Amino acid sequence: MIYSCEIVLTPDKAGEKEELYIQAARKLKLGREEITAVVPERRSIDGRSRDPVFRMQVSVYTNELPSGNTYIFNFRPADASKRVAIIGSGPAGLFAAIKLIEHGITPVIFERGKNVRDRRKDLRAIQQFNTVNPDSNYCFGEGGAGTYSDGKLYTRSTKRGDIKRTLSLLVHHGAHPDILIDSHPHIGSNKLPKVVEALRNTIQNCGGEIHFDSRVTDIYTDKNRITGLQINGSKDFTFNQIILATGHSARDVFRMLERRSIAMESKPFAVGVRIEHPQELINRKQYHNSKFIPLLPAASYSITCQVGGKGAFSFCMCPGGIIVPAATSPGEIVVNGMSMSRRDSKFANSGFVVTVDHQDFERHGFGGVFAGIDYQQMIEQKAFSATGSQQAPAQRVTDFLADQVSSSLPSASYIPGFMSVPLAELFPASLTSDLKVALKMANQKLRGFTSEEAVICAPESRTSSPVTVLRNRETLESTSHQGLFPAGEGCGYAGGIISAAIDGERCAASLIQKYFL
Repeated sequence: MIYSCEIVLTPDKAGEKEELYIQAARKLKLGREEITAVVPERRSIDGRSRDPVFRMQVSVYTNELPSGNTYIFNFRPADASKRVAIIGSGPAGLFAAIKLIEHGITPVIFERGKNVRDRRKDLRAIQQFNTVNPDSNYCFGEGGAGTYSDGKLYTRSTKRGDIKRTLSLLVHHGAHPDILIDSHPHIGSNKLPKVVEALRNTIQNCGGEIHFDSRVTDIYTDKNRITGLQINGSKDFTFNQIILATGHSARDVFRMLERRSIAMESKPFAVGVRIEHPQELINRKQYHNSKFIPLLPAASYSITCQVGGKGAFSFCMCPGGIIVPAATSPGEIVVNGMSMSRRDSKFANSGFVVTVDHQDFERHGFGGVFAGIDYQQMIEQKAFSATGSQQAPAQRVTDFLADQVSSSLPSASYIPGFMSVPLAELFPASLTSDLKVALKMANQKLRGFTSEEAVICAPESRTSSPVTVLRNRETLESTSHQGLFPAGEGCGYAGGIISAAIDGERCAASLIQKYFL
């Protein structure tokens, strides 16, 4: 028989397997000898009391053993005569490819950036030498933006697909099984590249193709049907089906789509700052000075509020992390955050952003499909002009709120360094005002959020795609062109690794249903 129950463990007991059996027997009023297995299904930290605890939802087995992995993956050689192009090798592209492989269809991935290992050289170049490679950076390259910007796997998109299957696929390719039970699963930027390589190996071993340094420069159509694509301005390929899985920063691709009259529209997104605190401060605030702090992982937070009818929120929170430069073109600054798997940096950082919409774009003379992109670029280019390099404009939060120039800045994790700049000079007045109100509200929710130790840098501007490539809600196919399936975060349909992966699989499944069954 199988029972389900919740077990509460103090941090000093959380790693003891036998304690699970003892607590389960006590909770279910069973003898310890009756229990044959206790399988954790869900794990979270409850920090609401003075002494935090681990809450674990477990399945308790009596007189039988667990049957093993629920998911069996069928990776087999694909049919070389059935070929589908995938533009982009982020989570949407890779998981779309895996879905095609499972159905015997050959995926052909075109990735503008480099493979996950060679990509590291370009990340080092932007951090240490202020050199931005427009095709290989924190946003572009094998694995997509999430590979080297944290690898968080949390998603609220629980109705879009089977999250457990997606996580199981990652575990199958080398991720730690803990991601199957953690309430906020995380792989880490030092671990995720190996998982991405393993996914690539599965695709290639089954006959799939991955072409690196292959930027899509045109998509060919015949009336309203897809007929092929062009790579690097010179090489043509014939395809009748394409999964478009570019990331949210592929501005040149979006402009190419408009030239080809592929249906798109501008959409709201969010812009703001990245805020950094000493991790020790966040630990104290979230764990309430508990004696168990040394036994607990780096604490995180999530803050949401409303400012004048607009959403303001923390974004991509990185406990024990660092801030990284995420520009995709010379002459701009973009900041993001990441954590290694151990989350052992002495800093905690998070985006803190406010929604901007068409009224904000129009206020600055930006209209049409690319209004959001133009607004985004305006801020990013102002930030670069303020420092002249990948040094990020920064300010103590207390000075930002008081309209004062920071005479000094606290130590920080950002390798290119900070330069003291009044951030109000970079942002539109309405955005500055909204950020100030939101920061004060955040401090009411998490005391110390706007303390003297906190520093903000700018801009955090790549929160989501500023455009939506339109698709049919049921078939997921482009509303204007047959054979084109817009997928993932870049096309406006996801907001992170897991939701993008699920969306890529959904698009592949819909494509298979229409064109191969």
